[in-house]
Amino acid sequence: MNDQPRRRPQGRPPEGKPYRRPQRDPVRILAFDALRAVAERDAYANLVLPGLLKSAAQEAAKKGRTFDRRDAALATELVYGTLRRQGTYDAVIAACVDRPLREVDPPVLDVLALGAHQLLGTRIPSHAAVSATVELARVVLGDGRARFVNAVLRRIAAHDLDAWLEQVAPPYDEDAEEHLAVVHSHPRWVVAALWDALGGGRAGIEDLLAADNERPEVTLVARPGRSTAVEIAGSLPAGSTEPGRWSPYAVRLAEGGDPAAVDAVREGRAGVQDEGSQLVAAALAAAPLEGPDTRWLDGCAGPGGKAALLAALAAERGAQLVAAEKQPHRARLVARALAGNPGPYQIVVADGTRPPWAAGSFDRVLVDVPCTGLGALRRRPEARWRRRAEDVAAFGPLQRGLLAEALHSVRVGGVVGYATCSPHLAETRAVVDDVLRADRAPSAPSAELIDARPLLPGVPALGDGPDVQLWPHVHGTDAMYLALLRRTG
Repeated sequence: MNDQPRRRPQGRPPEGKPYRRPQRDPVRILAFDALRAVAERDAYANLVLPGLLKSAAQEAAKKGRTFDRRDAALATELVYGTLRRQGTYDAVIAACVDRPLREVDPPVLDVLALGAHQLLGTRIPSHAAVSATVELARVVLGDGRARFVNAVLRRIAAHDLDAWLEQVAPPYDEDAEEHLAVVHSHPRWVVAALWDALGGGRAGIEDLLAADNERPEVTLVARPGRSTAVEIAGSLPAGSTEPGRWSPYAVRLAEGGDPAAVDAVREGRAGVQDEGSQLVAAALAAAPLEGPDTRWLDGCAGPGGKAALLAALAAERGAQLVAAEKQPHRARLVARALAGNPGPYQIVVADGTRPPWAAGSFDRVLVDVPCTGLGALRRRPEARWRRRAEDVAAFGPLQRGLLAEALHSVRVGGVVGYATCSPHLAETRAVVDDVLRADRAPSAPSAELIDARPLLPGVPALGDGPDVQLWPHVHGTDAMYLALLRRTG
């Protein structure tokens, strides 16, 4: 297939056909712009979309038109759906073109992927999906490449998703990992890593990969001393919320619920936070402790969600939280999250691997370390395509350094929580085992693992312990990992 037919002056129609100006569809143009930002600027969809949606609404208002919640919902679905299923759609598109995908211009691929998602992943009628996407191509690519888009989309429209998967995914019995990678749209190395961490057979990994492709719930956290889950739910229309599954601070919004419309969120008395993150902070706060309990540390505090919950829990006991963050711009986010906390707190810009505080300064320490983020692929679907297997090893020294310094920072008898938003074994148990191993440096603090499972009351399927791994398909949370260590010397 050739996307460069004989040239004619731009805008001149084929002989005998009057030129028709392409119709600008603000929803699909917005979705295309978001995908280009993700591809060209390494932007995250959840960060770039709000600004694009606001601009689209303002532009529509200037022209006397509307860009309502349904338009915003469709644009959001097109962006997130296309990013989540990019691997599957690339395989289908590759079967419909006569060249390697690397030879197709990236903007053309983005338009084709948007069209593929409408055809294979939504209820939009095929003729409408093709027509709307070709119009988008005319606006953003030009008439010549729009004809190429039209031809490819018509080939895609010939089959539904199941029929395409039969063609483009290898049989499970011949190559299980590649089959799952294509069917569930994850890079092969991610499939392998998640399967290793999960263990078990086919059913569990398929459920996990499928959960990664579902739209996550919006969950709020009520900040103790300033609001409660009951209060937040009572302030909203009946039927618009559900209680959290596991966390006493959680409120789940019904589909389409807008956190910005919740008074407690606007006032800083509540925030948006996955229930898994809430459980990590609550478990550290609940760990049994002998002796003083007055100084807590969040050693990797940005952007501030766990720090805000920890600060509130500390304040209830008369304790102070120190929130440390290496990056100044993230420290400002922490300050915003903690503003209005009823108890004392301190925010410091500091590197947790070279801390400015004295050893043994704290009673409780949390280090939610930088990681690949493989546990939050529901929320950041582009991360699965952006990360590489070698990134795991690159994070390793930092993760070990942060945990080792956290053990220096806590007093003897104090507790350290090591958390990641990744279930990858090299980022979880391997790090903890390395820091605790018998041949550590003589000056390294000694520590022991304590059982974290009783500190997550009511949460099922937490494994053999003593550490805890949460799962999207089991617990409805991000795949948060938590190990609790008590310093013994």
